[in-house]
Amino acid sequence: MTATRRPTLADVAKLAGLSKAAVSLILNERPGTRLSDDAVARARAAAQSLGYRPNPAARSLRSGKTRTIGFISDQVTITRFASSMVRGAVRTARKDGHAVLIAETGDGPTQLTDAVQEMSDRRVDGILVGLMVARMITVPPPRHDIPVVVVNGITPDGMPSILPDEYTAGRRVANVLLDAGHRSIGFIADLPTVAVDLRRSATIARRVAGIRDALQARRVTPVESIAEGWSTELGYAEAHRMMDSHPGLTSIIAATDGVALGIYQALGERGLRIPEDVSVVSFDDEDLAALVRPALTTARLPYEDMASRGIEMLLGITEPSHLLLAMPIISRSSVSRREEN
Repeated sequence: MTATRRPTLADVAKLAGLSKAAVSLILNERPGTRLSDDAVARARAAAQSLGYRPNPAARSLRSGKTRTIGFISDQVTITRFASSMVRGAVRTARKDGHAVLIAETGDGPTQLTDAVQEMSDRRVDGILVGLMVARMITVPPPRHDIPVVVVNGITPDGMPSILPDEYTAGRRVANVLLDAGHRSIGFIADLPTVAVDLRRSATIARRVAGIRDALQARRVTPVESIAEGWSTELGYAEAHRMMDSHPGLTSIIAATDGVALGIYQALGERGLRIPEDVSVVSFDDEDLAALVRPALTTARLPYEDMASRGIEMLLGITEPSHLLLAMPIISRSSVSRREEN
């Protein structure tokens, strides 16, 4: 059996009745060509009819561009959030005719440097560094003046970056409870060390500030449990402690969905129903938020959208900047109305 021959530029030119040079200008969308609309239509129709696709390697040699974007992350393979980020990057890059080359660094001290240099050696057109935990990192400058955008993080030298708008999300999550009539509100979070350590978290202090400001604006003083950690165990232990000391609480804000799961367990053990007795709200929108019963109202981290916007910056579709993206509130079943004096 003879393999099907890949159609060439010459085949397209012959079918369209044009020169190879004219077809190349049209299909590569070179600016300033003075070809008629009819010629453009014939070339594109011929290419589509034959199933012709330009050779990316040859195009790279002519333009000096590889039409490849490098995506470097610390945890590509082990988190759901990473898959969302990859999806956003690939979708947006593909729209502009770019492929995405992916590298994972883990926690090794030199792996990010190695990955950046490997991407540089491959002459990618831009590098997107995506973090699973929003924090400050130092990104070594790539060779060849390749642009870099950091997603879900910041750098000391001010590279273009995209972060979730945690302050606004904190206000909005608190207002979910306030607008439902709650005034006896608990709050469980990890703050003391991360508030001053941007390399642990670049956003949690903003999340907490948003919550506090929203409550203060409505003259509500929360019962706060500011402890070390983000675990389900923390939420479980602190919810028990909080309900022991303040049994009249009607709602609790969890700093993360994992903490919220521990709150669910503690309230269940105490015979308290969610949301009839105590409402619960949270942040992140992990898988468990939709799976627990009742399903959890939470603010979604916009990983896919952040990656998409980062690719747009690298491709020059939008101006490189320091951008904050909204965290949508995902309303589910964990909040009930409460009429209080």
